[in-house]
Amino acid sequence: MAQPAVVIVGAGIAGCLIARELAARDPGLSITVLDRDAVGAGASRRSAGLHLPRGATPRTRRMSARSHEFYDDLRSRHPALPIYPVGATVICPEGGPGRDYLSQAAAVPAVGPGHPAAVVPDGWRAWRLSGCHYADVHQLARRLAATLRPRVRFAEGVAVTGLAAGPGAVTVTTGTGERLVADQVVLAPGPWLAAPAWRDLVAPLGLRVKKVLALHLGQRPDPGDPAVLFDADDAFLLPVEHQGHWLFSYASAEWDVDPDAPAAGLSPAEVGAARDLLRRHAPSLAAACDSGRVFCDAYSPDREPVVRALDDAGRIIFAGAASGSGYRLAPAIAAEVVSMVQPRLGDGATEGVQGDHQYV
Repeated sequence: MAQPAVVIVGAGIAGCLIARELAARDPGLSITVLDRDAVGAGASRRSAGLHLPRGATPRTRRMSARSHEFYDDLRSRHPALPIYPVGATVICPEGGPGRDYLSQAAAVPAVGPGHPAAVVPDGWRAWRLSGCHYADVHQLARRLAATLRPRVRFAEGVAVTGLAAGPGAVTVTTGTGERLVADQVVLAPGPWLAAPAWRDLVAPLGLRVKKVLALHLGQRPDPGDPAVLFDADDAFLLPVEHQGHWLFSYASAEWDVDPDAPAAGLSPAEVGAARDLLRRHAPSLAAACDSGRVFCDAYSPDREPVVRALDDAGRIIFAGAASGSGYRLAPAIAAEVVSMVQPRLGDGATEGVQGDHQYV
């Protein structure tokens, strides 16, 4: 009998974690990860990497809890990974942060607003959260890939040019001329929804690509400075201590962005919008907001991640569209993918997605 094979398209944090869990669950499974660029070089490279134990819907709350447990375990086993615990405060109405924050967040009234410059409006207060961290997502993806090799084959700079699902397998054609035959293919393309090889398969999902902005503030965080969340405006301040600056993220309203369009950098309007928000939430920081990062992410209609078969036979699975929470929910996305892959591949898999196995 031929060795079962899975091809994962996309080597961001989600693709790497999917490969990790499949490798740990099924030692006999052949796994290939293809990426048109380098590991972690797409949306993962630009991610703020902020993890909060929260979710806006019952499903995302369950996913957030699972991911929270996963990252806690990973960090405790491998403290040298680029995962950095960070305190956090959320500024919200006096009644508290509400059910979106899980019990793991253990919200309690904070002594101060989290940052000396932050403003707490009348009738609101700051609540201290537990269990938060941020990560260098690009470097974490690369570390995961390094520990998976050679058990998992990572082919970087290899674009997928064709997918052909047959009665018993999927044939994957690449830009290098290689043809791979797989039992299943997992598409984890981040914002590259319109690639010709899978554009028509993905279109019925109704996904869209939105710009994601994060401004850098030229002020060095002090050790122990917490993140500050302004939930009413879907914005936050993050002390990126290992890089020596603060990051200010706020929601963009620009949709249908092309991830392949040449990067034009931040526009005056984008910097102005960030400064306007900071003047309301942390006025003394507004002048320091003059640089940052611009990219995009895939969003689903209901803002929940999508893990779904794209063909009747269940051989091609889409995984992503986490609506700006790709890093935070990636472990749970990987677990959902594994549950869809394993029943098709027989009984060779072992149990346990949360265990560390032999892989970082």
